[in-house]
Amino acid sequence: MTEYKTYLDKGIVELRTGDLNIALDNINRSIELKNDWEISYFYRAVVHQAMKNYDEAILDYTKTIQLNDKMTDAYYNRAEIILSRKDIPNPDIERAISDLEKAVELDPKFIDALFATAAAYKKLGDYHKALEYLEKLLQIEPDAVVAKALKKLILQKYIV
Repeated sequence: MTEYKTYLDKGIVELRTGDLNIALDNINRSIELKNDWEISYFYRAVVHQAMKNYDEAILDYTKTIQLNDKMTDAYYNRAEIILSRKDIPNPDIERAISDLEKAVELDPKFIDALFATAAAYKKLGDYHKALEYLEKLLQIEPDAVVAKALKKLILQKYIV
C-alpha cells in the first residue's frame, strides 16, 4: 500500500475511536502526499464536521465534489451542515436543497437525503414540493414513521 493510503487509513481509525486531532494530522499527511484524491478530502471534512469546524468541513466537501462529482455523501453532508448550523441566522436553504437533490439524483433511494430535502422545502414554505419528496421516500420505505408524521403535519396544518 502506498504511504498516502496508510495515513488515510490511520486517520479513519482515529476518527472512529474519537481521537479527532490525531485523525486530522494523519489525513493532512495523506493530502500532503497526494492532493488530488477525493477520499482524503472527504474524510478530512468528516473530521472537521465532528470537531464542529463547519467552514473547513464545507470547504473540504466542496473540494471532494470538485475532484469527484459523484460523491453522494459529500453533497448530503454539506447540505446537512448548512441546514443544522445555529450560528448562521439565514442559512442558504436553496444551496442545501441543490446539494440534497444532487445526492438523490445520484442515489434515488437515499432515504435520509429524501427526508432532508422534504424538510428543507417545508422550511421554505414549498409544501407541495416537500410532499413530493416524502411520497418518493414512502414508496421506498412505506413504514417510515417520521416521514409519515411530517406528511400528516403538512397536510393538516399547511395545505388546506
